[in-house]
Amino acid sequence: MRNITIGATAVAVLAGLVTAGPAPATPAESASTWKKPAKTASVHGQARISYIESADDDIRFTVHAEQTPFTRPVLPDAPVGLSTDARGTLEFSHTPRGGEAGWAEAEVDCLVTSGRTATLTAIVTRSNIEKAGARLGISVQQGGRGEPDRLGFSWGVVNVDPGHVDENGHPVRPQAGTCMAPAPFTTVVEGGFKVVHAEITKTPEAATRRD
Repeated sequence: MRNITIGATAVAVLAGLVTAGPAPATPAESASTWKKPAKTASVHGQARISYIESADDDIRFTVHAEQTPFTRPVLPDAPVGLSTDARGTLEFSHTPRGGEAGWAEAEVDCLVTSGRTATLTAIVTRSNIEKAGARLGISVQQGGRGEPDRLGFSWGVVNVDPGHVDENGHPVRPQAGTCMAPAPFTTVVEGGFKVVHAEITKTPEAATRRD
């Protein structure tokens, strides 16, 4: 299915920090002192895009993502997780004219926003063209003043390292890091997205303390 040009396939900042007491707090205790956020960074919507390399194909994305800071403690240097941790779903499909659809479903793990733009990554859970566990990067820009929404994705014409090739000499596409995605380089031609921006928050003090 690699002949599909789109590639191998497819925001809750906490309002404040409750100051810990005199005794040093553990990472778990520190995380539990956060108040419910006054505003949640998020992006929601579904759209069909126009991609210059596959202008006649039907390419669609559905995104529902919400930032959930410090909920994914998976890194040794981030015991309570990251301020950009997120949850949600990403789905996309690419149907070439007269061809079979390539599709994927993925679980959102990171989201960051700025104005009307959101960048997120998601881990593939089900797909007929992508490996389960692969991380994919998506960027979304909500249009303004009559401009269309836009979207970018971390495969196809970007995220290629010419120095790494497979046994056939083809470039190997690196996996995207958390919240890593290109600028939104395609245009939405049907549907659209709603981006809610919220500033990221500082990591709880106890989680950054070094003994």
